[in-house]
Amino acid sequence: MPQSVLSSPASPQDSKKKSQFTPAVDIFLICLISLNILAIILESVASLHNRYGPVFFYIELFSIMVFTIEYLVRAWRSVELKNPQFYHPVRGRLRYLLTPMALIDLIAILPFYLTLFIQIDLRMLRVFRLFRVFKLTRYSSAMTLILAVFKEESRSFFAAFFVLFILLILASTGIYLIEHEVQPDAFGTIPDSMWWALVTLTTVGYGDVIPITTPGKLFGGCITIIGIGMVALPAGILASGFSDQLHRRRQKYHLMLEDAFADGIISGEEKDALQHLRKHLGVNEEDARVLFEIASRSQGRTLTHCPHCKALLAHKRFDDTETL
Repeated sequence: MPQSVLSSPASPQDSKKKSQFTPAVDIFLICLISLNILAIILESVASLHNRYGPVFFYIELFSIMVFTIEYLVRAWRSVELKNPQFYHPVRGRLRYLLTPMALIDLIAILPFYLTLFIQIDLRMLRVFRLFRVFKLTRYSSAMTLILAVFKEESRSFFAAFFVLFILLILASTGIYLIEHEVQPDAFGTIPDSMWWALVTLTTVGYGDVIPITTPGKLFGGCITIIGIGMVALPAGILASGFSDQLHRRRQKYHLMLEDAFADGIISGEEKDALQHLRKHLGVNEEDARVLFEIASRSQGRTLTHCPHCKALLAHKRFDDTETL
């Protein structure tokens, strides 16, 4: 197999131990984060807090210890990531600490340590502790996929929301000119009119502020129709980006399969690597099975003749009973 695709400097035994150890740690952290979120929610109930306060405290204390160790270990091992920005032993680790996921890890533990030095409102502390839910994005391929879509389509989203902002200004100005004399309390200024424009453009329509003149109602109807299209625009961008991202991930997995088939043999280590890649990319088992069959048949056709002397070779079929 090409070294650039699924290479690993560790021995097969080390890779097997690592592949068995890492999922167990991930599952433990996922359960601990979920327990934290549940404890934070239940702690907001006064009766439960008074009765089970010590239990919530020990859960918090144990979680802080684990999350702190995890944060330090990730920061220390960041130089081993396949990213040239993190290769330097000092600057690389500092750059890693400024990445979004590292900042989320820091926010998850920082409030606890701040309480040791300064007095913080417990309600504010509970809000910051809820940021731990974002730690789950590290272990969820679906959340990783959505974040990748937002990152890739950021310009399109910016353009869509910029158009929405322009329409917000025009709608609030228009309704102000039509209604401000009749309803000075609701539409007395353009900033006051922005609330009506916002809920109308987003098709929410709370009904607390509505136009009462005939021109105002006609104008409001036009803004509502425009708002339907504006709501559909970001949704369309998200759906298109989501579909493109899934397609690219399947293509990447397919390319990895073809590289794995290049030497005619898929070893157990390569199977483990492909399985890990499939889960990382969020490719389901059915899609992986189809891509495996495509790569197997394609490789079977290329191995029917020697690429050098063109002599007929024995047709080798790969075992496709296992899902990679």
